[in-house]
Amino acid sequence: MKSILLIGLGRFGKHIAMQLNQLGHQVMAVDLVEERVDAILPFVTTAQIGDSTNADFLESLGIRNFDVCFVAIGKNFQSSLETTSLLKELGARLVVSRASRGVQAKFLLRNGADEVVYPEKQLARWTAIRYSADHILDYIELDGDHAVFEVPIPADWVGKSVGKIDIRKKYSINIMGIKKNGRLELSITPDTVLTEGETMLVLGRYKDLQKCFHI
Repeated sequence: MKSILLIGLGRFGKHIAMQLNQLGHQVMAVDLVEERVDAILPFVTTAQIGDSTNADFLESLGIRNFDVCFVAIGKNFQSSLETTSLLKELGARLVVSRASRGVQAKFLLRNGADEVVYPEKQLARWTAIRYSADHILDYIELDGDHAVFEVPIPADWVGKSVGKIDIRKKYSINIMGIKKNGRLELSITPDTVLTEGETMLVLGRYKDLQKCFHI
């Protein structure tokens, strides 16, 4: 369990708070708008109304005590930038800030952000990949070159073992798990036989995955 400061309670910030709550973390939420703070109370440990660009207010929160500080401010980039900078100046261990464009990310990283997330860009990429191919069921980006795809077992692989298919040698792709009826099996060996109705979690480079599964 981690102690987390979440600044900005718009739609993105609210979803972060709800997910962190499900994961059992302690969350302090902050926003300028009272209605947003009131709405998030069921999902956080504590919440405060305040201006995150005010150094005295931020300092009163005990910034050094948090494992992670999220800056989820969306519409006012100036406020996001100032908040990010102040958090680092006040000794924040890890600052993760939201950006919508590459130029914003550059400014945030130069002014205190340890990491930057692009919720709109990342969701757009996921949506494009997920729905532009009929056989991609889910997708997780690992970096600019690698990803994990969930795909159905190809028809010509049904009844064959992982070792016989030898996907690693042919395509440099690893089968990480097999999912059937919602249950995930991660103990994959060369003797594991692929059956109809299952899906696979496969890890590899984009170009290798595209070639293997005709994406």
